[in-house]
Amino acid sequence: MQYRRLGRTEIDVSLLCIGSMNWGSNNTEAEGHAQMDKAVDHGVNFIDTAEMYAVPPSEETYGNSERVIGTWMKARGNRDKVIIASKVAGPDERLTYVRDGHPRLNTHHIDQAIDASLERLQTDYVDLYQLHWPDRDTNTFGQLGYQHVEDADETPLEETLAALGDLVKAGKVRHIGVSNETPWGTMRLLHLADTMGLPRIVTNQNPYSLLNRSFEAGCAEIAMREQVGLLAYAPMAAGALSGKYLGGARPEGARMTRYPTNRRYLGPPNAEAATRAYADLAREHGLEPGQMALAFVNRQPFLTSNIFGASSMEQLDAALKSDEVTLSEDVLSALEDIHKRYTYPCP
Repeated sequence: MQYRRLGRTEIDVSLLCIGSMNWGSNNTEAEGHAQMDKAVDHGVNFIDTAEMYAVPPSEETYGNSERVIGTWMKARGNRDKVIIASKVAGPDERLTYVRDGHPRLNTHHIDQAIDASLERLQTDYVDLYQLHWPDRDTNTFGQLGYQHVEDADETPLEETLAALGDLVKAGKVRHIGVSNETPWGTMRLLHLADTMGLPRIVTNQNPYSLLNRSFEAGCAEIAMREQVGLLAYAPMAAGALSGKYLGGARPEGARMTRYPTNRRYLGPPNAEAATRAYADLAREHGLEPGQMALAFVNRQPFLTSNIFGASSMEQLDAALKSDEVTLSEDVLSALEDIHKRYTYPCP
């Protein structure tokens, strides 16, 4: 297993990070424990979660993934051996069951959120605490174009960053990061950290895969120059890059079979064609399509860690082996050709 530095900290995290969003919904507590055991045995020391997990988000599953991690760490007595990342939810009208039904990234909500997460995780601190998405209208979750909203109700970034700084001072959080953030938001937070004497963000957890390389357009340079590395989520595009949904197939128990309304990686016009091109390329070179997709993300210099999820031990085994896959120059060249033909098919 390779390890990379977490921002400008002294922490090294594994190239592969196991995501927890299935634990407590699609996977039982015991299955979540078994996945973490397997991942740690392989060298993974990094686990990503969020207050709103498991998925799909619901009042019944809210906080379950943190609870599964908490019972696992308590049973194994290994809190000091793993790096735990969690997230605080921002505004979303669907999250009527989170706090007062109107979650924000202000001091009051952040304080409530971290205390509840620590209780579920059965720990005194998290290593990395992230803003799950911005507390402002911006182009995230499938939007490339930006539409400005005047006089929007937004929590000032100064307040959000100061609240996170207080958590660091209190010892509840070691380092902070963002998720689904833009180049402007990333640089603004770095500027405020420098001018206000507050903690710097160390990571940006954004979607990144063969179907969505939009991170390269602005955030990648920031990642390299400012050491705010990418924590890539959906590196297999919610399983689409395995090729298992091609031709309208819906395997029993698969995520898109269970939750057909999730169309981010299946619905756009070029999604099917791009996915087929990548899958065909992998098979032409004797590669498993999903492992090729993960290996492509693994090799990026702006990457800190590649977050993958699994609903079965077979999927977990395949994902863990991706760190052993080396892509040839011929494959890399062909990947770029496909990217030029189908650019950002699933932002």
